Amino acid sequence: MASSRVTVGHMSLRPYSRDVTSEVTNSAADGGREPGPSQVQSVDRAIAILYLLAKRGTAGVTEVAADLGVHKSTAFRLIAALEAGHLIEQDGERGKYHLGRGILRLAGATAGRLEVPTESRPVCRQLAAELGEAVNVAILDSGEATNILQEYGTASITGRNWIGQRTPLHATASGKVLLAWMDPVALKEFLTSKPHRYTPHTLTRAASLEAELERVREQGWASTAEEFEIGLNAVAAPIFGTAGEVMAAVGTSGPSYRLTVESFPAVAAALVAGANEISGRLGHFGRGPQQSL
Repeated sequence: MASSRVTVGHMSLRPYSRDVTSEVTNSAADGGREPGPSQVQSVDRAIAILYLLAKRGTAGVTEVAADLGVHKSTAFRLIAALEAGHLIEQDGERGKYHLGRGILRLAGATAGRLEVPTESRPVCRQLAAELGEAVNVAILDSGEATNILQEYGTASITGRNWIGQRTPLHATASGKVLLAWMDPVALKEFLTSKPHRYTPHTLTRAASLEAELERVREQGWASTAEEFEIGLNAVAAPIFGTAGEVMAAVGTSGPSYRLTVESFPAVAAALVAGANEISGRLGHFGRGPQQSL
């Protein structure tokens, strides 16, 4: 079997037999990677198929096998897995394969996340002016909330810069929003992970957190009262994407003497309205959760 390197998209892949570990490198860097186990080979090969179809438009099993340097049965198994995930589709029963609708969904989800800061900024600027406090947008990122945007209010010109900061899900208002609409399996895993107690007010027991998240879903917004830091309160509301999923949370935080617990409902009303506007800008035209303010 030929041993010359085949370039697919931005990846460079050397053909190999079923018994030899693949070598996938980034052709731009022209660097190598140590051979991995068979599971990694399968991932590398599947990625190479996607790039191949992106480059050529269509390809059959024989073409895929030849380009990857694998047996047709191996290529067919990889194609079947990608087809099951709707990442590629076949033209008819015996036709060639092309990229599928699943790729569009993934691309749409990525584009949506990239659009969140752009579409949120003018709304957050208006909210910051209205509320007088800093307004932030946070997204779920590897089990934490990461702040990707901040607009300062008149009372917070010298306030803390939260951009790029990762904060705990269970102890922040934005984090509670992201938790409340998290995938049920991931949420269950989080609730059993023994969250850290930051202050005497932090909710750490699974039962307490579950009850709190149910309240968040029912009222349509979340709040924290000195749960992350003593003297710091916060309120947040969900931002929805085109499919009705929660993509991010928009929230505000401030000193507890200024952002009082009594002010939470009024602040939440403004944030929910702002979140709905951002959601509409991102293509969400359905109704969000029922708000009880």
